[in-house]
Amino acid sequence: MKLYRTIQGIIIETENAFYLSGGDWDAFLNNDNLYTDTQALISGLGPAPHAQEWIKKELLPPIGNQEVWAAGVTYFRSREARMEEAKEAGGGDFYDRVYHAARPELFFKSPPYRVVGHGQRVRIRRDSKWNVPEPELTLAITSSGKIIGYTIGNDMSSRDIEGENPLYLPQAKSYDGAAAIGPCIYLTDAPLSPETAIRLEITRNGALVFEGETNIGQIKRKFTELVEYLYRETTFPYGCLLMTGTGIVPPDPFTLDHGDEISISISRIGTLINIVE
Repeated sequence: MKLYRTIQGIIIETENAFYLSGGDWDAFLNNDNLYTDTQALISGLGPAPHAQEWIKKELLPPIGNQEVWAAGVTYFRSREARMEEAKEAGGGDFYDRVYHAARPELFFKSPPYRVVGHGQRVRIRRDSKWNVPEPELTLAITSSGKIIGYTIGNDMSSRDIEGENPLYLPQAKSYDGAAAIGPCIYLTDAPLSPETAIRLEITRNGALVFEGETNIGQIKRKFTELVEYLYRETTFPYGCLLMTGTGIVPPDPFTLDHGDEISISISRIGTLINIVE
């Protein structure tokens, strides 16, 4: 079951698509029993004839007042990349230590007003020369800390800024257009399979310049563990979206350019496409 946020309202897609007129996204999403309640809700609705058109033309990022946070160094590939980019600054072993530590790396990624959605433009910093997308399975979490769904996240990152000094991570990760979320929230009452695939494709002037694939079984930490640490001393009255890290990192010489198209696909959720501004 998929939830889309559109200009018209909330669209619920199963075999058919259903429309909730004027639905409050924050109140609707912040429900520990969302999957069951949504199934009961649509049992009393008829299919909406224009829902697919609204999804195509009037789609909004699936976020209301939720903050976006991110987990780092959760894949071995990410550990390797971070160690390589930071070794000249003397911070290479920090990432190895985080990978093996009990406490995960968690950082604030974006307030909702900086988030862009499917079909919208992401940005690379003007003061950075080495920029990559980071495709990430993203958890939709309620205010009580329950994972009720999943979406796709693009954690845009300036690798040269973070590599210069690990303390520069907020500047490398948090700026206008650095977080993309979408296209929907995938609701399920069962955990995702470890074989759930994440695929990244980057095209430039119509030509494929990078592609990579991994699966969520490569993530070192349990999702419940990440949520537990995030919610220990922090409250989220509207719930939260948590990016769970990346296992696909382009080779070191690669950097994004203006006009590149970034396509991130995750099994059962869909595809998030953004153009670099």
